[in-house]
Parts: sequence; C-alpha cells; structure tokens
Amino acid sequence: MRDKKTLLLILIIVSLGVHFAYFGHPNETVFDEVHFGKFVNAYHTQEYYFDIHPPGGKLIIAGFAKPFDFKPDFSFAQIGQKFPDNKYLALRFLPVLAGALLPIVIYLLALELGFSGLAAFGAGIFVSLENALLTQSRYILLDPLLLVFGFSALLFYLRWRNQKNKWYLLWAGIFSGLAFSIKWTGLTFLGLIIILEMIHLWEDRRGTALRRLHAIVASLVIVPALIYFSFFAVHFSLLTKSGEGDAFMTPAFRRTLSGSAYSSDQSIKPLNLFEKFTELNMEMFRANKTLTASHPYGSKWYTWPLMIRPIYYWNASTKLGQVPLESKIYLIGNPFIWWASTVAILYLILNILPARMTWSGGHSGFKKSGQEYLVHDTSYLILVGGYALNLLPFIGIPRVMFLYHYFPSYIFAILALALLIDRQKDKKQIFAIMFLISAALFIYFAPLSYGLAVSPSYFKGLIWLPTWQ
Repeated sequence: MRDKKTLLLILIIVSLGVHFAYFGHPNETVFDEVHFGKFVNAYHTQEYYFDIHPPGGKLIIAGFAKPFDFKPDFSFAQIGQKFPDNKYLALRFLPVLAGALLPIVIYLLALELGFSGLAAFGAGIFVSLENALLTQSRYILLDPLLLVFGFSALLFYLRWRNQKNKWYLLWAGIFSGLAFSIKWTGLTFLGLIIILEMIHLWEDRRGTALRRLHAIVASLVIVPALIYFSFFAVHFSLLTKSGEGDAFMTPAFRRTLSGSAYSSDQSIKPLNLFEKFTELNMEMFRANKTLTASHPYGSKWYTWPLMIRPIYYWNASTKLGQVPLESKIYLIGNPFIWWASTVAILYLILNILPARMTWSGGHSGFKKSGQEYLVHDTSYLILVGGYALNLLPFIGIPRVMFLYHYFPSYIFAILALALLIDRQKDKKQIFAIMFLISAALFIYFAPLSYGLAVSPSYFKGLIWLPTWQ
C-alpha cells in the first residue's frame, strides 16, 4: 500500500509539472478557441449561440471564469489574435487541470481493473507523457473535461462493483451525466457501464439482482438524464437575447429571445423549457448529421490508430539574432506510446474475440485454444469493449472528424498496453525501458506541444511522415 501511495505521489508531481509548464503560452488564440471562446463570451453577453455539442463544458468553463472578473471584451475572431490581458488564463485553467487529473484517474482505474501498482503507474505515466493529450488540455477546449469525467465514471462504477458502496454507483451516474453533457460521444462511457451492469444482472438473475435494480436505474438512468437536462435549463436561462444562433431555430423558439425578429409577434406561441430542450437537441442532431464542411487536417477513423494525420493548431515566427526560429503547435502524439498501444489493443482483440471463443460461464469467463482467462478476463473485456464502443460509432458519422476524436479509445489502448506488460515475467525491466523511451520522445516532441521556438531543421526532424506536415 505504501508503494502505491509513493507511485501515486510521483505521478501527481509529474502530471502537474508536465501540464502546468508554460501555462498560458501562447497568449494568443489557438485552433478552436476561436469557437469556444465566443461561446463562453455569450454567457456573459446573454446572446444566443448555436453549437453542435451540449452546453455542459462551455458552462463549466464560463462559470469558473466568473469569479475572476472575466469580461466578454475579446472577440476570439481568428487564430493568432493576441489577448489584451491575462483574463484568458481563467478560461484555460480548467482544461489544463482536467488534463493533469486524467493520469491520476487512469492510475486509480487501473488498480480497480486488477493491475499491479507498477502497471497502474505505467498507465498513468504513459498518459502523462502523451503529447497529444497534453496539447489538447492546454487551451479552451472540451475534450479534457470529457475524458476526466468519462473515465471517472468508469472508475467509480468499478469501485462500486468491487466494494459494494452505493455512493460509488451514484458518483458513476453523476460523472456519466457530466461526460454526456460535454459531448454526445461521452455517452459511450455510460453505455459501457450499462452493458457491464446488464451482464452482472443477468449472471445474478436468481440472486439479489432485482433488489438493487432500483438503485441502478436511479443512478445510471435518472441521475445522468437530470444532469444533462439541467445544463440545458441553465443554458436557456442565461441566453435570453437574440444572437448569432437564432438562424438555426424556429420562430417559436426565437419568440423567447428578446430582440429577435419574432420577440414581439403575439401570433406565435413561445416554446416552454422542455420544448426548447427538445428542439435544440433535434437541431444539434440534424447539424451533426448534415455538416459537410471539410478541413485540411481532418482524418478518417481508420487512420487514427496509426496517427496518420495530426492537426496544425498555431504558428509564429521569431529570430534569435539572425537565426530564424519557428514556433508551431501540432496535435501530434508520442509516437512510441501511440503505436505500441495500437499493437497492444490489436493483440487483445485478436486473442480474445475470435469466433472460436466459447463461453465457459462462472468467474472463469472465456476460454480459447485451451487457455483460460481467469483473474483478468473482465479487465480484458472492459478494455476491448471500451475501445470498440468509442471507435466504431465514428464509422457511421459523415461529417469531418479529427485525431482528437480517438482519445477515449486511445486511453483504453494505453491501459491495454500496461496490462499486457504487467503479465510479463520481466515487467520491471520492460516498464523501465518504455518509460525512458517515452520520456525521451515526449521531450523531443515537446516544442510542438508547448509552442516553443525551434530552428527550421529541428522542426523538419519532427516530421516523420509526409502526412504530418
């Protein structure tokens, strides 16, 4: 136990150091901050906006910035626009904090999955030293909140399964609702939990399953739904004026917005709260389904496990004397961790999901080719199931997608990597070698994560594939 606490302390120090290094740099808008910054502004101006994602993440960031006297006097008009003061730091703080907490959540989750302390630490360190996850957490973006809420939901659910404390089940429902309220893709975490619980209920159908069913429905259905709806209720209560999002809504919806073309039209009946909630969700669904805009750094789902197409976020040029320097920010992962995790998750898929696998029942779970998965069969299935649930839905999504959509699946792949190493006899030596290589490549690619100035020749050395340009 003492060793696990020591490893956790080391992980906390590493994660906080990595994530808060160069906090606030650059003091210019980066990538999608041009969108999410405007959405946060809207809660202060009360002007209605439309986004394809639920309002949870934007509301949380805006609410955190409120006590810091944030004012909506910056336009977020374009990438590279310089911030006039330090108020933007209040908007970036929560994503950075969420990014720093994620490795800790993964460490605790790995322990609940049956990992050794060393393997759980390995999973946490791999997440800490993952350049792409770091980059996404440094700006006014939603994915860090989605990831920390989603994996926290799974953590608390597994704690409930392992310790039978009903409060853990409630927290699983709360964090599931929070994840789903950030982006709809967060629903996959709740979906995984419900699938796991349905399996347990079926196995215990002759036992106490019915007696705990009401607690399961309340925690995993009612609580997430209430949280999701509550964010929209707050969203509507704050956005009471006509704004750029009006055009997406019906006249009856716009009748509720002061200053709109229909605000004084007595012939139109304004929508109530539930009707506005229903219309907005339907419009979000339609917009997600019909969005046709392309992007030069968009990528297809099947390219993500190989990290074929990173994303160019920001750039600036400087000089050191007469030597030109380039500052660029790319969403690009740590190649060693990325590709090793892809091999690991593919190995698990190919070894536990073939058609010749048969169900043996009881605790022993699955058998294949004479091998029986005993202690860790549930862990294998959770990792493969979580990976698949977070990746396969993108097959049917026609709109442009990006590498960061792979993040939930990627973290399950990292967990799979740590678990497979944990099963090796010389795991200490393997982890030591992998830590060194991961740290070396993290430092090598760090200029693209932090936006640090490097020479053109150094930058050229970072472009390992033609598609990374």
